[in-house]
Amino acid sequence: MSERGTPRFTRLQLRNWKNFTDCDVEIGRRLFLVGPNAAGKSNFLDAFRFLRDLAIPGGGLQEAVRRRGGVSALRCLAARRFPDVEITATLELADHIQWTYQVAFNQKQGRLHLRKEQVWRNGEVILDRPTADDRRDPERLTQTYLEQVNVNQPFREIATFFVSIRYLHIVPQLVREPDRSVGRAHDPFGGDFLEQVAKTPAKTQKARLQRIQEALQVAVPQMQAIELWRDARGTPHLRGRYQHWRPQGAWQTEEQLSDGTLRLLGLLWAVTDGTGPLLLEEPELSLHPGIVSALPQMLARVQRQNGRQIFLSTHSPELLRDEGIGLNEVLLLLPALEGTTVTPASSIETIRQLLEGGLSLADAVLPHTAPRQAEQLMLFGES
Repeated sequence: MSERGTPRFTRLQLRNWKNFTDCDVEIGRRLFLVGPNAAGKSNFLDAFRFLRDLAIPGGGLQEAVRRRGGVSALRCLAARRFPDVEITATLELADHIQWTYQVAFNQKQGRLHLRKEQVWRNGEVILDRPTADDRRDPERLTQTYLEQVNVNQPFREIATFFVSIRYLHIVPQLVREPDRSVGRAHDPFGGDFLEQVAKTPAKTQKARLQRIQEALQVAVPQMQAIELWRDARGTPHLRGRYQHWRPQGAWQTEEQLSDGTLRLLGLLWAVTDGTGPLLLEEPELSLHPGIVSALPQMLARVQRQNGRQIFLSTHSPELLRDEGIGLNEVLLLLPALEGTTVTPASSIETIRQLLEGGLSLADAVLPHTAPRQAEQLMLFGES
């Protein structure tokens, strides 16, 4: 449990999940995921999103798998004899009680089939499926108990915790075209971001936008104000007022805002939205290195206020040079023929030696993730 008693993940185990044939990692208050392209950083974060999708209204096992392209798209390509996709999460919730939730599924005769669902409370099994009723009626194995309020009461706090997970990786083009957001909900790439802002209670929305405005003025000094408004059709928009030769300045909507401004705005909104685990994917994208280098301390301040966990992937040397990042907070994801391995940086002797020799965390860790013979790209285009 965190210093403020905030519920948190303590361990994650993945089996045959996307890049990972077998992964078992301890989880602290922060995780920095580092690895080459296509190593599985996004897929590691997606395991937490999957648990959230199991529990949210309108979600559930069938919908969570459908959103990801079906079982065949989830099962690790390196999987051999073991056919099931399996996720096991251990967490500490209220009163330092340790819970473990496990779900395993595969495809049987073309249909998604729940193979196992188990819940432990302080080491005691309180749910073990399939049950006798499940075997008599196999249709029951198309749903988890987690998603059903009529049966999940003994462990509903797990579902509540999963729902609190937040992930937002703003794709500026989706934010700039509001019509694309029609019918979207819980879009991790910001398709319904402006709707999320608009649906926030007015007092909370105003307070958050005020804090975001003050922060944005550091990164975008010429921005004087930011506000939400709706057009004649009721579609929500964000607009910012920039310092300008005109006495009242000039307003720009999200269509004119830069990628970096939109991404930073989305990041600042995400860190103020809720207290559950926050998943961030390459938050450095489109941002100036000077801003990127300040992100770890900004996120640390957020954690001190609400105790939430923060897991992020990054390729950024500027971000990893922050002296407040502990070696035990960094996970290296390295692809291999039998699937990606996940290794705590603290367990790699050469990294520890480099740090003891005075190198920064970035200089000690990032060379381990660089593609071999990357310099060969310089030859591209030669005849």
